Amino acid sequence: MQLELAGWDQSWSESLRALAPPDMWAGRVASANRGQYSLFTDFGDVPAEVSGALLFRADEGGLPVVGDWVAFRQHQPGDLAIIHTVLPRRTKFSRRAAGRAATEQVIAANMDVVFVVVGLDRDYNPRRIERYVSAISRSDAQSVIVLNKVDLCADLQVRLAELRTVVPDTRVICTSAVHCEGTVALHDLLQPARTAALVGSSGVGKSTIVNALLGDSVQWTQKTRESDSRGRHTTTERELFVLPRGGLVLDNPGMRELQLWDSDSPLEGTFEDIEQHANSCAFRDCRHHVEPNCAVREAIASGEIDPERWNSYLKLQKELRHRALEEDIHARLAEKERWKKLCKGAKKAQKRR
Repeated sequence: MQLELAGWDQSWSESLRALAPPDMWAGRVASANRGQYSLFTDFGDVPAEVSGALLFRADEGGLPVVGDWVAFRQHQPGDLAIIHTVLPRRTKFSRRAAGRAATEQVIAANMDVVFVVVGLDRDYNPRRIERYVSAISRSDAQSVIVLNKVDLCADLQVRLAELRTVVPDTRVICTSAVHCEGTVALHDLLQPARTAALVGSSGVGKSTIVNALLGDSVQWTQKTRESDSRGRHTTTERELFVLPRGGLVLDNPGMRELQLWDSDSPLEGTFEDIEQHANSCAFRDCRHHVEPNCAVREAIASGEIDPERWNSYLKLQKELRHRALEEDIHARLAEKERWKKLCKGAKKAQKRR
């Protein structure tokens, strides 16, 4: 395929020239599974793996993910390509990886828009939507809420009214993917060379939406459980598809949890109403507990702020503070280790004298 169809432009060309020698080619990661990659290239789809040097020097979250542009070598047509460099990402959607270790998991890279797919059945959860939009705001990509399965929802207008208070500045598109309703609005956001990533829980219809956009049954789908409207992980790996009308769409496995990663970004984009009230408090360092003339508590008491939304805000703030503390501890340990190495080097130098 032509790389321009996958989003290649002059800026990527300049990055390639600056970071890779002339004998390397450019490709975009179309799929990744256990260290094995497939690349979109000028020569078609090419299987690839990462070089040992890149494995050694890559920072946390720095190995290729679906959507990345990479520089690779391939000695002969048909040979396995070796990825040597990941070009700097324009956007990335990350979360804190599952488990105790504080590590970053990059879900997708270089996407222009992220579709948060929500099933209008028992999957619908405003607090989860807030969390997704907060995470996407850290990615520098546009967020769009896709309310799928409108054919199963008897109170759609109530849901839409609720979302206008939960994510007031985020576009909402209603779809019924199995009946191909509403997908035209999604196509309009996917102009040639633009990339969209789909995120959401299992069973919300992400793969069905991908099939509707492609006009073909490429992704396997299955019914959700009656008990909780959840599905098993039909999609088991991330994969990037080129759409017939142009544009690209990245399908993701369902996520059971989404913990925020970037502690440097505030929550104003998602909770602007709460932040505005907080700025009106009598005290700049108001903690909104027992302080007098607290505008936030007054707004909660008057019904301007939903108590559940306020609790969600507190939970995310606590998560970000914990993440910042982890970063601080990690930085102090790294600095301590650096000084140990410097001291050892100085002692060895003294002994040689």
